[in-house]
Amino acid sequence: MPELPEVETVRRGLAPAMEGARIGRLELRRADLRFPFPPGFAERVSGTRIVGLGRRAKYLLIDLDSGETVVAHLGMSGSFRVEQESESELPGAFHHTRSKDEKHDHVVFHLEGAEGAIRVIYNDPRRFGFMDILPRVDLDNYPAFRQLGPEPVGNTLDAEGLAVRFAGRSQPLKAALLDQSNIAGLGNIYVCEALWRAGLSPRKPAGTMVTPTGKPKKELVRLVEAIRTVIADAIAAGGSSLRDHIRTDGTLGYFQHTFRVYDREGHACANPECNGTVARIVQSGRSTFYCSRCQK
Repeated sequence: MPELPEVETVRRGLAPAMEGARIGRLELRRADLRFPFPPGFAERVSGTRIVGLGRRAKYLLIDLDSGETVVAHLGMSGSFRVEQESESELPGAFHHTRSKDEKHDHVVFHLEGAEGAIRVIYNDPRRFGFMDILPRVDLDNYPAFRQLGPEPVGNTLDAEGLAVRFAGRSQPLKAALLDQSNIAGLGNIYVCEALWRAGLSPRKPAGTMVTPTGKPKKELVRLVEAIRTVIADAIAAGGSSLRDHIRTDGTLGYFQHTFRVYDREGHACANPECNGTVARIVQSGRSTFYCSRCQK
């Protein structure tokens, strides 16, 4: 599942082509993805102008001048690509084979902008992604967003706020960080990486990061900084692009080349002061990678 940095990479890749463009026509090549398209979806989108592209957690937000917003989720294998009308090939070099079968091109935004006619195509072989549309003023009450915690970028995430969420919790730290009501957009990859950077065990009870008076301990302050840093580094690198995920120009992100623990079972710990070995355990059905020697 693409995580926050991957979705942010997609947003940045789409913005030059989509922001300010008019959607001449929205073409739906099937009736559904993971869910059926909302009633009148094509008609509500066609003829509008895109005033901005945003992101909330792992969701892409396409703001229209009609006052409505398209919410798009990539699922396991969904991706967007940008094509000029006169070009049949994507820019960039493919590192992994990508489906070019039109039966997987399910949604096409036919755009009219300064660069001429452009197609933005949503391709999803597994069809686990989805698209929805609703008034922008109702976004905070959208079911997927209603209980989301703060974003792990900028200054919205802080140790004091996380201490409130963690106080009294016996839940393992890994599970608490994957809980989207605590922090929005964090997934398995970046939780493993952040915990390694902070030197914290994924098994550690979340509540032990908080003092009896409800204040964040120094370990929690360190963890928040590690989360911010790992997300910022991943966005700068273009995401991780594991398995199905690729960027809008067809190339892979490269953060996976700097993984310190994720998917490195049996490798020596990357901490130069540690002689440990990266181990893999299973927590709540998910693989966790960590070094038991330096993550306490």
